[in-house]
Amino acid sequence: MDENNPIPSTAPLRRAYTLWAPIYDGVIDSAMTRRVRRRSIELLRDWSGKRVLLVGVGSGLDLPFLPSDADYTGIDITPAMLERARRRAQRSGCPIRLMNGNAMSLPFDDGEFDRVIMHLILAVVPDPARALSEAARVLRPGGEILILDKFLRPGQHAPLRRALNHLTRRLATRMDVVLEDILAQCPGLTLSHDEPAFMKGWFRHIIVNKD
Repeated sequence: MDENNPIPSTAPLRRAYTLWAPIYDGVIDSAMTRRVRRRSIELLRDWSGKRVLLVGVGSGLDLPFLPSDADYTGIDITPAMLERARRRAQRSGCPIRLMNGNAMSLPFDDGEFDRVIMHLILAVVPDPARALSEAARVLRPGGEILILDKFLRPGQHAPLRRALNHLTRRLATRMDVVLEDILAQCPGLTLSHDEPAFMKGWFRHIIVNKD
């Protein structure tokens, strides 16, 4: 670990999502968000035999949309969310290993995965650039990172969103994250796909490739 740039504490995040866990699906899961999650996964083809990491797997809302012929690992900071993911994996028949761990310090070797899925995580973690760099580290060269999240555009003022950010940060999500700023801190990654997901493009479907 870089002593000059220590990993931020995840304790507040874990506490927040422990409280969120019993109601999370009821708040977040909807026909719209299911379509958006499915669309993100369908952006990539040829899943057969791929080693896939889901960073911030949460309660497992992506699991019903994952092709069955890949090798999946899911990681999350909150045990209460992982327990819900385990139950969803059993119901959906999704073959996934679930682990407790930190997106900003992944417990995997360099180049261990062919693909990484980061749905609604970069606007949650205290240091999104570190989380994306870690995803890139465990990804093989030529691999892809699928990102679905809410981002501001460079130079976008969005005064209401920025004002609300003071409240939403207490609820464990941010509204002021700029994807392009994160990518600028992660050399070796190339943005290859960017399309609006919903809410007039505030949420975006992103594919990033590792050089």
